[in-house]
Amino acid sequence: EPFSSVSNPTLTIRRTPYYNEKEIQRKYRGGGLMVPMSLAPSMESKPIREVAYETLKNAIVTGEIPAGSRIVETEYAERMHISRTPLREALRKLERDGLVEYVVRRGVVVRAFTIADVEEIYTIRNALEMLTLPAIVRNATAEDIRSLRALLQEMDAFDEAGDIEALSPRARAFHTQLTRLSKMNRILRVIESQDQYITRFSALSIARETRRHAAHREHHQLVDLVEQRDLESFEKLMRKHIERSKETCLLALEESKLKHNEAQK
Repeated sequence: EPFSSVSNPTLTIRRTPYYNEKEIQRKYRGGGLMVPMSLAPSMESKPIREVAYETLKNAIVTGEIPAGSRIVETEYAERMHISRTPLREALRKLERDGLVEYVVRRGVVVRAFTIADVEEIYTIRNALEMLTLPAIVRNATAEDIRSLRALLQEMDAFDEAGDIEALSPRARAFHTQLTRLSKMNRILRVIESQDQYITRFSALSIARETRRHAAHREHHQLVDLVEQRDLESFEKLMRKHIERSKETCLLALEESKLKHNEAQK
């Protein structure tokens, strides 16, 4: 049966016939089932509960499922074309992550990010990224510098145009590309486990015009310092860069809460 689109205010998915978890695993491996696009990328290598968890986590962190939304098991199981058991397991994991909570008489609700969340994520990012900086300066090659500058040149036009939707993911890609030069794989895995949160918070920061332009200038300066092998200045600027991003994100979060409170009056 071909796909047909199904959408709601919180999540857009693609419809396939309903199968339970074992049927999906069996039919997908045998080539007899087209699975929903949102679940397809790693179906063969991961349990359904993990794919459901990652799909929902990404939708929550990116804001596709907004804070305050209810996640009704029967509704989402139908829309994701899985049984309720793996969905329930995914929701438990999301609750442990602090992304959803069980509210009396409402069920599972998406939590809003708090100031404490932002503080904690940026503290993790700051501590771990700072550990990678000496290795970045040590390992960076001329080709690495050219690659980073090519990405920054692409970002220049989006910064000038104020295209936040295009600029935000590229700004995160810049940091990912930069930190990977360290080749400190264990630290990189921990940083990247927080990447969805950092992307969401960075988008809040970049949305503010004054910070957007300043942050982009700092990106250029960071590459210059790596090329110059100036570790001391590189560390100093990176620490300020992350701290300024956090402060801007916190300000945006406070303003968002004030607007929400005003709207409720």
